[in-house]
Amino acid sequence: MAGETDVLRYSAFAATPEGGNPAGVVLDAQGLSDEQMQRIAADVGFSETAFLVARTDDDGVPRYRARYWSPAAEVPFCGHATVATAVALAERDGAGDVVFDTNAGAVRLRSTVDPEGGVTVSFTSVEPRVRELDPAVLDRLLALLGLTTADLDERFPARESFAGNWHPIVVVRDRELFDQFRFSPAEVAALMREQGWFGTSTVLHIARPADIDARNLFPVGRITEDPATGSAAASVGAYLRDLGHPATTVRIHQGAHVRRPSLLTVTIPPTGGIEVSGGASLLT
Repeated sequence: MAGETDVLRYSAFAATPEGGNPAGVVLDAQGLSDEQMQRIAADVGFSETAFLVARTDDDGVPRYRARYWSPAAEVPFCGHATVATAVALAERDGAGDVVFDTNAGAVRLRSTVDPEGGVTVSFTSVEPRVRELDPAVLDRLLALLGLTTADLDERFPARESFAGNWHPIVVVRDRELFDQFRFSPAEVAALMREQGWFGTSTVLHIARPADIDARNLFPVGRITEDPATGSAAASVGAYLRDLGHPATTVRIHQGAHVRRPSLLTVTIPPTGGIEVSGGASLLT
């Protein structure tokens, strides 16, 4: 099926030429059934593939109905596939503003082109929410990672945060432990399904206020850890704002543990959606 449909392949949020998170992009998905989109996503094999299934115009701003599929299921929102799709649109139609209507809500995007022709996309998340993480669920998650509450950074209590998907967020105090923890993909995946965490399980280390190291666990098929996660980055911004974190712009460094270094820039306004910025390049 993927051979019959024009599927573009991009890498989003790359910090190096070998970095970033690959995403499939289908710009003209009108008429594809759910079953066809699922098969295409499974055939592509990336963590997500984005499908633009309809277009309208909103006072001159293109508005697309966007859907996202992992190899296993549809997900409400995917940040890196959103950025990849917006870059593909900018390369085809020119830079500017667009709106994606996702299963999580409307997401506004702006693309710009630098003098060398590179495209940068900033998206503003849906209205975020942050809530307490049930201590019993936290204990179960930590046990699957070989961690305990004593390993967490007391400055940053564990929470669930939403900016398109719900993400559990835990902050590990010790850098060495953050680098070395291991997990069972099947057991983490089962807990995530049970809790309705359709994005990633987000583990952070925060040594400096404006630079954050992230590992995002995404145990779907052969993929177990995400190189770059836009929805999690937005959720981290919402989490930091909820805790009164002083930085209004943070850089999230991700992907080193899967040898695909990535960089996501997060802007945290006083209210409203969280802005995540980055680029994407076409894979050859």
